[in-house]
Amino acid sequence: MPGFLLQRLAQALLVIFIMSLLVFGGVYAIGDPMAMMIPPDATQADAARMAAALGLDQPLWRQYGVFLSQALHGNLGVSFAFHVPAVTLILERLPATLELAIAATLMAIIFGIPLGLYAGLRPNGFIGRSIMAGSILGFSLPTFWVGLIFILVFSVQLGWLPASGRGETVDVFGVPLSFLTADGLQHMLMPALNLALFKLALVTRLVRAGAREALSLDYVRFARAKGLTEARVIGAHVLRNILIPVVTVIGLEFGSLVAFAVVTETIFAWPGMGKLLIDSINVLDRPVVVAYLCVTVTLFVLINLAVDLAYAALDPRVRLGGEAR
Repeated sequence: MPGFLLQRLAQALLVIFIMSLLVFGGVYAIGDPMAMMIPPDATQADAARMAAALGLDQPLWRQYGVFLSQALHGNLGVSFAFHVPAVTLILERLPATLELAIAATLMAIIFGIPLGLYAGLRPNGFIGRSIMAGSILGFSLPTFWVGLIFILVFSVQLGWLPASGRGETVDVFGVPLSFLTADGLQHMLMPALNLALFKLALVTRLVRAGAREALSLDYVRFARAKGLTEARVIGAHVLRNILIPVVTVIGLEFGSLVAFAVVTETIFAWPGMGKLLIDSINVLDRPVVVAYLCVTVTLFVLINLAVDLAYAALDPRVRLGGEAR
């Protein structure tokens, strides 16, 4: 176990280093933030002083060296637009994004597993076919279009839910949370559902395929032959094996929810990292963009490690580091 963790940690550090190199080179080689920040009446000397203050007068390789040296001390640069550390901006928005991603993941799990299991157990019934048809819609409909339809129907036409914002929050150990208030839950419902639709369809189809495969295996037939109840067979034998790939996929997809909540946060004006990223790209705020990508990749790495550990806990056949227990 310790050897496995050390190996994964070394791999994680290598991935983060390579990612930072690619991202820094790509982001800093495109566009000129000076053109966005310098006032029209600024002189050439003013522009030169601002470039020197921001370090933009240095070669790209030297800028990356400074960035890497500062990153080792937890400093990912200072925002050009807000003049505060980029990490501070990211961490201020991180709770909102994580809250939205967790809510979307819970929706996908709570609804996706029962729907997929039912469709797998009753594949030829009307409800089972309807579930699979609905999952195709979940894959096919664009997120931005669904979000706009949600706002049009539930906010504009019916007036049931607020169209934008995060609503009232409650601070827990200094972290603002929306789900602890009724107003916050109302603001969260539409963006969370919009973000969850694709994952809900994915979990439904994955569970349905796993159920169909598990029902044909010998150990399930043997369990039924022993006289076990259908609920016992499904809960102890079918569902347990289904959860192994589901946990893996959900863990990986949770990282994608955090990273790609940009569209949903922009549509619903949800004050998370995704909206901050769009605002930073609009003004070419390079440090914030790089910090966002670094934080996101780090989250992906940590989530992958957690998924590996959960996978090993669910499936006794898995051996960490190739060693038998």
